[in-house]
Amino acid sequence: MAMNRAALKVLLLADAVAFHTERYADQLELQGCEVMTASLEPGRMEHHLLQGRGPIKALYYLSTVPQTRRLIRQFDPDVINPHFASGYGFTAALARKGTSPPIVLNLWGSDVLIVPHKSVLHRWKTGRALRTADHVIGDSAYLVAAAESIANLKARSVVPWGIERRFLSMHKTDYRFQKPLRIIVPRTQAPVYNNEFILRALKPLLTDGSVQLTFPSWGVGASRFREQVAACPAPSVQLYDRQPRRQFLKLMSEHDVYLSASRSDSSPASLIEAMALGLFPIAADIPGVREWLNDENGRLYPNDDDQSLRLILRALVDRADDFGAVRQSNLDRVRKDAIFETNVAAQIEIMRNLAESRSR
Repeated sequence: MAMNRAALKVLLLADAVAFHTERYADQLELQGCEVMTASLEPGRMEHHLLQGRGPIKALYYLSTVPQTRRLIRQFDPDVINPHFASGYGFTAALARKGTSPPIVLNLWGSDVLIVPHKSVLHRWKTGRALRTADHVIGDSAYLVAAAESIANLKARSVVPWGIERRFLSMHKTDYRFQKPLRIIVPRTQAPVYNNEFILRALKPLLTDGSVQLTFPSWGVGASRFREQVAACPAPSVQLYDRQPRRQFLKLMSEHDVYLSASRSDSSPASLIEAMALGLFPIAADIPGVREWLNDENGRLYPNDDDQSLRLILRALVDRADDFGAVRQSNLDRVRKDAIFETNVAAQIEIMRNLAESRSR
């Protein structure tokens, strides 16, 4: 182990296509870590591409164990940091040997909320990853509790992803609601995010011109969703393509309302971003969301209840109050608990403490 080095050496096992991975790896390096990212997914960020083998993708993580052990020998990390328990967390667990560095496992949500319920094998893989990890990090207490229901954890922490400090300057200077009310739904086209429900529920408000909706253009259900958008009155629904982070946050800041109909979630990073930018937040009432949102700082509605969602938005359209105090309070909460740089520093401290204790 290389603890006499000034920089903490982190072997990051994660999806190199995912924006969260690239942002996190960049921040680790900005805070002085030496990072090697290894991934099965060929993303644009700098990474070592792992070669998955086997008749089904579920076996790819198993097939990368020898490659991961080789990287551990070559890179000599102080800590191994897999993201997504049932995938890279499973790989890290199997790659561990007696003298291997400590494992700090980051949960992503579906890896403990959805995947373990797919089959006995999926639950076993997730449990193996959770039991082996020296420390488990989730972005909500709800998510960590879900992990604890699957396996006994050696140590755990709740650390939200958060937003970069520099983007707080994009917080709205004018809280007045636009006409029509501009609503952004920054969740990709996938069944769990339930975007089709939003189109159905808000059709009357789209038809009478009370609201405009903005969605991402991509996801596994994008083709079907585009067909449904085509049936909506133009230009009441708009789609945006992938954008650089600053450009996306600027787009978000130009809207009045953040809306999510997700059926399963931890503490959504997009919700925290919306609160930081001054949007009025509305979301389906699910456990992970409640740690950041209630009817005092936004609105929750019963999942899949189209009438409740319409009533909430109709009230916003007809209301003169801009909820300025609420939106300022949301910004204060983000400043206190969800600054990305601060929270990555907290994760680095966890990793460094583990690495130092292992080297003694």
